[in-house]
Amino acid sequence: MLKYTYHPLKGLNTFGIEAYAREYIEVQSKESLLELFSKSKDKHLILGGGSNVLFRGDFDGMVIRMAMFGKKVTGTMPGKVLLEVSAGEDWDDIVAYCVNQGWGGLENLSLIPGQVGSSPIQNIGAYGVELKDHFHSLTAFDKEKKVFVVFDKKGCRFGYRNSYFKQEGKDRFVITSVTFSLDKKPVPQTSYGSLRSELDKAGIDNPEIKDVRQAVCSIRRNKLPDPDVLGNAGSFFKNPVVSMEVYLDLKKKFPGLVAFDDPKGKKLAAGWLIENAGWKGYRRGDAGVHDKQALVLVNHGKATGKEIIQLADDIQQSVLETYSIRLDPEVNII
Repeated sequence: MLKYTYHPLKGLNTFGIEAYAREYIEVQSKESLLELFSKSKDKHLILGGGSNVLFRGDFDGMVIRMAMFGKKVTGTMPGKVLLEVSAGEDWDDIVAYCVNQGWGGLENLSLIPGQVGSSPIQNIGAYGVELKDHFHSLTAFDKEKKVFVVFDKKGCRFGYRNSYFKQEGKDRFVITSVTFSLDKKPVPQTSYGSLRSELDKAGIDNPEIKDVRQAVCSIRRNKLPDPDVLGNAGSFFKNPVVSMEVYLDLKKKFPGLVAFDDPKGKKLAAGWLIENAGWKGYRRGDAGVHDKQALVLVNHGKATGKEIIQLADDIQQSVLETYSIRLDPEVNII
């Protein structure tokens, strides 16, 4: 384990918020993790790639960063290969690796920032695919019982940008590896509107998974700001899900409303709601709303976490007053 005191977090969160941790530790093995939690009872935060967090200010406790690396094939099933990946691996590096191997399933999730260990917590998703669609199992450390536990898909209780680890299991488990079930003969998922349009624009009628990855990367680069250039955590709010009755009523009042099918009714495009409430491109000091995608809040340089939170609160209130719809943050506010 590597240990530091009063450690800067600015370079460890994609919002680029200036904050410090009272103590910072990098955990490089399961044995180190067991040793750490056998001794320490300090307030702590498990930090992955820092791509889905917003710090209010300094963290008066111990920030633990997962530095476990490696990947291996652990088995096969008919038409499938099982790939176990350590928690510290970069998410997009693993997607690229799978595509290069010809294993399908994760290509729609290309260019999502963060580490593999964080991906099941959020049940990350994009362009018609969610992590749960190609999830097999994961291994996690139970901080209460001091043992390592394996979770299957059912045990993870995946939902829309949600899982057991954000609900009942919140703050209890540390994910150390994730195993994916990947297709040996992949059938690309291209039904999502903007993805299909990007492939059509490129003249690709029968895309392979490498084409899907390239198209997704192109869309994301054109639509979303690079965190290395402009601080952000991607989509700040979840797309709200409403009943068909509520959707149809809103559609009458706002004919341009963008929504997607959902088992519970309709999933409204939060970016559309925010943009049409007048927030796209808005800036207050160094806290702002991206000028190409209203769902993304940005740090133009020296915004504090509190300033970003205040802007988010004002947007929530505005959307509530305009549409009677409550937006919930997708980003974890610490």
